Amino acid sequence: MLLHLYGHMIRQAFIYSVTLNLKSLQLKKIYHIIARIMSSLTPVSSNRCFGGYQKVYSHESSELKCKMNFSVYLPPQAEEKKVPVLYWLSGLTCTEQNFIQKAGAQRYAAEAGVMIVCPDTSPRGVNIEGEDDSYDFGSGAGFYVDATEEKWKNHYKMYSYVTKELPEIINGNFPALPHCQSIFGHSMGGHGALICALKNPGKYCSVSAFSPICNPMECPWGQKAFTGYLGKDKETWKEYDATHLVKKYQGPPLTILIDQGKDDNFLKEGQLLPDNFVAACTENKMPVILRMQETYDHSYYFIATFVEDHIKHHLEYLGMKS
Repeated sequence: MLLHLYGHMIRQAFIYSVTLNLKSLQLKKIYHIIARIMSSLTPVSSNRCFGGYQKVYSHESSELKCKMNFSVYLPPQAEEKKVPVLYWLSGLTCTEQNFIQKAGAQRYAAEAGVMIVCPDTSPRGVNIEGEDDSYDFGSGAGFYVDATEEKWKNHYKMYSYVTKELPEIINGNFPALPHCQSIFGHSMGGHGALICALKNPGKYCSVSAFSPICNPMECPWGQKAFTGYLGKDKETWKEYDATHLVKKYQGPPLTILIDQGKDDNFLKEGQLLPDNFVAACTENKMPVILRMQETYDHSYYFIATFVEDHIKHHLEYLGMKS
C-alpha cells in the first residue's frame, strides 16, 4: 500500500514539475525525499515481546551508501494508533542487537506505549582500507559525525543517517508520531544522543545518556575519531562536542539526564569527562541531572538497572504519564 502510494507521488511530482516548470534542483530534492521514504525494507527478524514485536530490518542507506540494519520495538499500542519514538544510539563495537538483547527495555516500552529504534553504529562492509583495524575507529565506531576527510566522507555520515534518513524511514513505514520523539544512548552513543539533541533544537523532546563521552575533544577516543573523520582543524571538532555545543545552545529548554557508574574504568581513564559537560551546562544555565552511581561500571548490567528511569524521564517530556 505504501509503495503504491509513493509510486503515485513520484508520478505526480513529474506532472507537477512539467506544469510548474520546476528547476531541476528543486525536482531532485523532491525525488530524493520520496526515494528515501521508499527505501526498501527487508525483514530480518520478528519476535513477539511483551505483547508487541521486536523487529529488525535491513535497507540500502542513501546517506551511508551501504546496507544497514536497524531494530524497532513496536509496543502493543502501535497496532491501534501512532506512538512516540525513542531513538537509542549504542557505543563502540556495538550493533543494532546489543540494546535489544541486553537492556530489558521492551517491558517498559510496552507498558508506556512507546516505540524504540536502534540503528547500527557505523557503515558496514564499505571496503575502506583500515576500517576494521581497531575497535575505536571505523567499523562499529562511526562516532555519529559526518566525516569530511576524503577517505571516509562518502560513507561515514552517521550524523545525517541518525537525524535525517532514519527518522524519514521510521515515519514513512511505521505508526510513529513524527513530532514526538526523543533520543538516548550509551558511551559513544551517549555522545551521539547529546550532540543530536543540541545541534537540532526542538527536534527531540528530551535527551538522556548512560556514561556518555561528554567532551571528545579532550579524550583519547574522541581525538582519534575526530582526527580521522574530520581532520586536524580542531575548530571543526567543536560542532560534534557536547561540551562545546551546550555552551551556545539557545533552543527550547532541555533537562538532560545522565547516569554514570563510579566504578567505570573508562571514567577513571579520562575518556568520559562528565564534569566538563556539567560545568558547561552550568555556564549556559542548562538543566542537567548527573547521577553518579556507586559500584556500577560501564556494562549493560548498569544500563539494565536504570533504563526504566530513563524511559520515564522521556515519557514526561513526550507528554505521557509514566
